[in-house]
Amino acid sequence: MKRTFLFLFLCLVWIGVANEVLADELKLKNGDRLTGSIVKADGKTITLKTDYAGVITVSTEAVAEVTSQEPLYVALSDGKTLVGKVASSGGKYEVETKDAAKVSGDMSAVQVIRSPAEQAAYEKMLAPSWLDLWNGGLDFGYSLTTGNTRTNTLALGSNLSRQTRRDKTSLYAAYINAKNKTKGGVSETTANAIRGGGRYEINVSNRATAFGFADFEYNQIQLLDLRSVLGGGMGYYAVKNERAQLQVFGGGAYNRENFSTGLRRNSGEIFVGEDLLLKLSDRVLFKERFQLFPNMTNRGEYRHTLDASLTTKLTRWMTWNFTASNRFISNPPPNSKNNDLLLTTGIGVTFTNFNFRR
Repeated sequence: MKRTFLFLFLCLVWIGVANEVLADELKLKNGDRLTGSIVKADGKTITLKTDYAGVITVSTEAVAEVTSQEPLYVALSDGKTLVGKVASSGGKYEVETKDAAKVSGDMSAVQVIRSPAEQAAYEKMLAPSWLDLWNGGLDFGYSLTTGNTRTNTLALGSNLSRQTRRDKTSLYAAYINAKNKTKGGVSETTANAIRGGGRYEINVSNRATAFGFADFEYNQIQLLDLRSVLGGGMGYYAVKNERAQLQVFGGGAYNRENFSTGLRRNSGEIFVGEDLLLKLSDRVLFKERFQLFPNMTNRGEYRHTLDASLTTKLTRWMTWNFTASNRFISNPPPNSKNNDLLLTTGIGVTFTNFNFRR
């Protein structure tokens, strides 16, 4: 029995030592050592996945030595990529490749270091299928009151986006229906609208883009059977970083409107607008887009749109959402108002890097 316990103890010790030996290691300038698996590294930071603290990011200025026990991909400034175990110290690097040949050089020539998983994701981004890399979510909201009056409101929404190094595709759809029924049995629809569309954007430079879009809308209360808008233009990112993006844009569009009153209107428009994205925290995201459409066919008439959303991440896949959507037209048909504002709140599900292939 004693021999069995001794054998098990030695096995556990050996496993622990083996794991320690096989782990990648960062030796810091203050003498500390961090072990784990190197995820990626650039000229500013090194990302390390650990068992004790999850994923951590360390400034390269604080690192004295790097040693990897598993092969990494090392991209150099001359366009070459080396694959092998990496060791660096004193501003120099050494890569032990598969054929046991060692390649060394100055760290200033290293653009980025990636793990095999990071390299696969990077290569997929170079030429992805249109069915891959979709991000977004589905929103649901419902409210009900009973008593002397009965009201119920249903709101559904979906936002999808796919972004690569070259382009970005965005799709959206929203539906809201609200009804009010009095004690006498009189039922009234207070909101019934469907909005949807898409936008394709291609990068012209690091900050400039060209895009085309299509928007469609039905609104019973505004007597709108269908509004179809096709257009395109240019955009410029005044701010573009991980925490915030601000794009200003402008262009031209063709607007076709059909109202339930029999009114038909076709017009050419120019438009200007801005698109804002703010990552308020790791869990809270704010998005907003404003567009102004002066009418060039009937001068003096115009319309504008405003869409905003605040999304709070509750769990890995569940969110709490608040959205506001406003539509204003300066020349509404008789018996309808200029402005139509929709406010909704509810829960949603979110997904990342989803693909539509089986």
